[in-house]
Amino acid sequence: MNIKDNLQAIEARIRSACEKAGRSRSEVKLVAVSKTQPAEAVIEAAEAGQILFGENRVQEALPKISRCPQYLHWHLIGHLQRNKARIAASGLFRMIHSVDSEKLLCALDEYTATPLPILIQVNVSGEGSKFGCAPDETAALVNAANQCSQVEVHGLMTIPPFTADPEKARIHFSNLRKLRDRLQEETDTPLPELSMGMSRDFEIAIEEGATYIRVGSDIFGGRS
Repeated sequence: MNIKDNLQAIEARIRSACEKAGRSRSEVKLVAVSKTQPAEAVIEAAEAGQILFGENRVQEALPKISRCPQYLHWHLIGHLQRNKARIAASGLFRMIHSVDSEKLLCALDEYTATPLPILIQVNVSGEGSKFGCAPDETAALVNAANQCSQVEVHGLMTIPPFTADPEKARIHFSNLRKLRDRLQEETDTPLPELSMGMSRDFEIAIEEGATYIRVGSDIFGGRS
């Protein structure tokens, strides 16, 4: 199967999951994860109608974005080091999914000249190898974002532990949604976006309220 066929298969899975969950298809946005993929693969996906792409590393994204059509939308979904905040906030990305500290939040706010939507990455599973703030630290980050002049917090993101059984990820997606619901009340902040779910488990994530799903291998195949 080629990238166009893969995107059509993903679309069918999204529609099926939305129907099962009683949700509108328009509530779920597909981020095509293009990390380690060449610009040519991104262009092929764009020609098939995909607009939104996700990159993990600023230094990889920078030359790739310059080689791709200007109408594409790019999100940073990988861990962002504070020393890369200036580049990340320069207009390269329309959203950053992986803010997990007040220092990074403040750096992005300092360097961006225009409103920058962000998501707070939460380590809901407590897994030691995962980035993200602890759930009980999230309210403070939301409140800190509300004090920023340019950064706008739009919601939360998480990456559950890897498991061969997608159903085991459900508890982590559910916990992120419950945390979001609680934070909206505690901080009086609308948090409409939930970035969760990847190739193996995005149907479960959609059932639990995902608004962004991040799919790479099932679109592009294995990493280059």
